[in-house]
Amino acid sequence: MSAELISILVLVVIFVLATTRSINMGVLAFAGAFGVGTLVAGMDAKGIFEGFPGDLFVVLVGVTYLFAIARATGTTEWLVHASIRLVRGRVALIPWVMFGVTGVLTAIGAVSPAAVAIVAPLALGFAARYDIKPLLMGAMVVHGAQAGGFSPISIYGSTVNSIVDREHLAGNELVLFLASLGVNLVIAAILFVVLGGLRLSRTTAHTDAEQAEVPRLTAPRVAVLAALVVLVVAALVFDLDVGLTAITLAVLLSVVWPDTGRAAVGEVTWPTVLLICGVLTYVGVLQEMGTIDYAGNAVTGVGVPLLAALLLCYIGAIVSAFASSVGIMGALIPLAVPFLAQGTVGPVGMIAALAVAATVVDVSPFSTNGALVLANAKDVDRDTFFRQLMVYGGIMVAVVPVAVWLALVVPGWG
Repeated sequence: MSAELISILVLVVIFVLATTRSINMGVLAFAGAFGVGTLVAGMDAKGIFEGFPGDLFVVLVGVTYLFAIARATGTTEWLVHASIRLVRGRVALIPWVMFGVTGVLTAIGAVSPAAVAIVAPLALGFAARYDIKPLLMGAMVVHGAQAGGFSPISIYGSTVNSIVDREHLAGNELVLFLASLGVNLVIAAILFVVLGGLRLSRTTAHTDAEQAEVPRLTAPRVAVLAALVVLVVAALVFDLDVGLTAITLAVLLSVVWPDTGRAAVGEVTWPTVLLICGVLTYVGVLQEMGTIDYAGNAVTGVGVPLLAALLLCYIGAIVSAFASSVGIMGALIPLAVPFLAQGTVGPVGMIAALAVAATVVDVSPFSTNGALVLANAKDVDRDTFFRQLMVYGGIMVAVVPVAVWLALVVPGWG
């Protein structure tokens, strides 16, 4: 058996163990990088660590640290409740408010499951109170999280854009963001119509019962909101490094409110940091071994570039429905590099299609987001709701890859 094939089989084992044994994929990937790099490729530790994404590590820690401070100060709670007050008794707008809130939270740096964990309990509580179908409300929350998930300062967006830069591919941050936003917005609109959202326009809630009291806008919350605005402006207008800017802002906030800063360090999403850095380190070993070229040539061997692109989108969607979406993107995009280098498929559209296909399926009950929705559902038969989420996730896996392929890959974007 060739070294390239061994390294691919180890990657498959990593995904299987992470899915079936609930072991952090990053830990497994680090172990795989050491084992394969040392025993199969003859690499030393220095060579293995060359694949460690130090710049992305800073982005992940910085952004999630700043968002942890936002949670610790109650700023995210203030955003949610302030948004709810905008409904003013119009029940039909509640699902859209939840979609928007989760989108804003992920866009400013929340990890997708963290945003869903914040919003889902409130959203599904409203669903039970006002007879909104839980599948509609839960899906709106998840799709909202994915709609904002690829902003240039988000975790998903930063991850994909960093991989694109490292692989010297032609990327476009705006196309990536708008592709995810557009696809999830269209899906949300279809769901809203199909699952009875239009009938909600005839329902009006009592304002005093429907509106929760908005938390007071304290000095720490104002400071955090200002910091988030500064982060956006610094990254998008002045092109400053997102990770270093976020860490600097978080440090400044911690100096003024040290207790909050100290608590926030423990709230950094270290499992996500470990997952992404571990997977990319293993991918670095694969690149050094020549496995990336080997796999890319195998995909190219399909003979029809557009068909190969569609195959990659379906692989991303199917595996992501049961495993980590960001881990899948970290592995798939580098694997597509030799295929994209031929120039027969536009890299901008292909990368956006892969990213959307690998994340839009997160409503599956086997994913973290889908599981959070299932856990927070009120007054439902959980077995029935589980089946609904599973069927809906299956529809996403079947339909979305070919849809984004037609919209983003076939026209030859990039």
